[in-house]
Amino acid sequence: MEKKNNSVIRVALIGPESTSKSTLSELLAKHYKTVWVKEYAREYLSNIKRKYTIDDVVEIAKEQLEQELQLIKTANRIIFVDTELIISKVWCLDVFKECPDWISENLIRNKYDFYLLTSPDLPWKEDALRENPHRRELLFDWYEKELKVANANYAVVKGVGDSRLKNSISLIEKYITSIQN
Repeated sequence: MEKKNNSVIRVALIGPESTSKSTLSELLAKHYKTVWVKEYAREYLSNIKRKYTIDDVVEIAKEQLEQELQLIKTANRIIFVDTELIISKVWCLDVFKECPDWISENLIRNKYDFYLLTSPDLPWKEDALRENPHRRELLFDWYEKELKVANANYAVVKGVGDSRLKNSISLIEKYITSIQN
């Protein structure tokens, strides 16, 4: 797969809760001197004072994409996205047993150049918004299955602390090299 020299490489970080997606997104953006799209779900869910609905998940996904469209304009060769529509799809199927058409349709249209699938090899950190401390392996496997079905370019990120970041950079560099040859 050849990437045009002037286009921005879109890298999505996906994985179960508490696997360092947000931290990695920020650190990778710093390393590559570019921008990253924060996980909008955290902001949205922190501001509603009720149990979320499937319509909330769709609103979250729409705003996540909108923020990406705005930030990509200022990206330096690469943009990092903390979560994306595969997570929205799995979230809806897992919690509501259905996936809204908007998510399915946009998932096909918004395939990323490269995905970093974060392994649940880190200790769980409790958080008021996190729901699945004992289902991280199941969710990891589900995300990986979705990536395979989509024939996506992806790599699994493992490691604790600095090694997780170094492993991520190595995987990204390997991907960039593969599209330049």
